[in-house]
Amino acid sequence: QETGNAEVRFMQLDLASLRSVRAFASAFLRQEPHLHLLINNAGEHPHPPSPPCTPGAPTVGCSVSFAGVSAGGTTEDGFSLSFQVNHLGHFLLTQLLLERLRSCAPSRVVIVASRAHCAGRLHPDTLGRPPPGLLSTFQDYINSKLANVLHARELATRLQGTQVTCYAVHPGFVNTDLFRHMPLWLKPLLLPLVWLFFRDAAEGAQTSVYCATQEGLERFSGRYFADCRLQEPSPPARDDRLARALWEASE
Repeated sequence: QETGNAEVRFMQLDLASLRSVRAFASAFLRQEPHLHLLINNAGEHPHPPSPPCTPGAPTVGCSVSFAGVSAGGTTEDGFSLSFQVNHLGHFLLTQLLLERLRSCAPSRVVIVASRAHCAGRLHPDTLGRPPPGLLSTFQDYINSKLANVLHARELATRLQGTQVTCYAVHPGFVNTDLFRHMPLWLKPLLLPLVWLFFRDAAEGAQTSVYCATQEGLERFSGRYFADCRLQEPSPPARDDRLARALWEASE
């Protein structure tokens, strides 16, 4: 109703539940014969979403849009919340929808990462466990963003020759509900910076939209974009062996 587009449909998906991811994929594949664009962009609502129109809701039929979540805790599947919502849930979702993307090629996958990936550290043998330390929740978020960039890199390698391409993007630092889980002592320090320097949601979507729609990006499949431009990620995010190990551990 708010968009004026009768073709927009909301389908609920909880990335903190792999059962929910599987149920969503099954329902989508049963109802929709076409999928040309998958945007893996985790979001969080303070309350359960209410249809018919929710910000970040999937646009079904030609695209699905689900940037990230930074919160402590453990999911029903036994993984740290941030890492499952930002990486493992998207990894499973992409795998379940991949055959439909192939059959509708040319098609694209856009994975919303973050420049914060530069401080990420990944150990495939302890994947999904919260890291130690006082700032465990933030480190877990940062690690999940490194996983996002590596996921796009390895996915591109495995999809060569299929006309399905993928891109990791940094949306900029966006003022969303992401920060509502930060420790109380940190809010007075960080929130003024958020209000002064962070982008709004529409500005934060620009690089995702660019990678979803811009012609001629196919040769950059697996690469990392920020401010609607190709950029080099951190050295660990360019490590093909780490990307492959992450993929195998995620499976």
